[in-house]
Amino acid sequence: MNETWFRDLGRAMRSGSAVVVHPNLARRALSCHDTYMANRPAAPGPDLLLRTLAEFRYELRRFLLFSECAALEAGLQPQQHQLLLQVAGAPENTAITIAYAAERLGLKHNSAVELVDRSEREGLLERTADVDDKRRSILLVTRKGRLVLGRLAGNHAKELNELAPRLTRALKHISFNAQRSNDAEAR
Repeated sequence: MNETWFRDLGRAMRSGSAVVVHPNLARRALSCHDTYMANRPAAPGPDLLLRTLAEFRYELRRFLLFSECAALEAGLQPQQHQLLLQVAGAPENTAITIAYAAERLGLKHNSAVELVDRSEREGLLERTADVDDKRRSILLVTRKGRLVLGRLAGNHAKELNELAPRLTRALKHISFNAQRSNDAEAR
């Protein structure tokens, strides 16, 4: 028996894969410790955590792709949809300015200005002068913008209801595997 065979056998056992070994060979090559280790769950480590993070990211990306397609079908660019959502969904007593929108969308100020200009031209948003500070404008969603946003909100709520169990499961796996990974590092 060569070293490669033992290494491959060990990998298969640690991964939880089924291992078929001739009984005579098994007696010579496997110890009780090996048998015990084969029945344990996969060892915590960065690979398991990375798999769970990848799964969570995949589920998020599926939702974002759904959202982008829904916005396009409604006649909006995806960023316009996000802008309308942030303006309409801002907390009460919040000055909804271009700076606010840029921060919420993760855009530079000049990119937010262009997005607001386009949305205003299409009748989705309007600007009013800020009574407290004449240098800035307050953004408001128009009736047309609210109608489009209302249709999209219903579709998004339905999609999130279907997605929620998968996202919740992925979050639980991330939490569990992150804790296992941290515990393993502490040892």
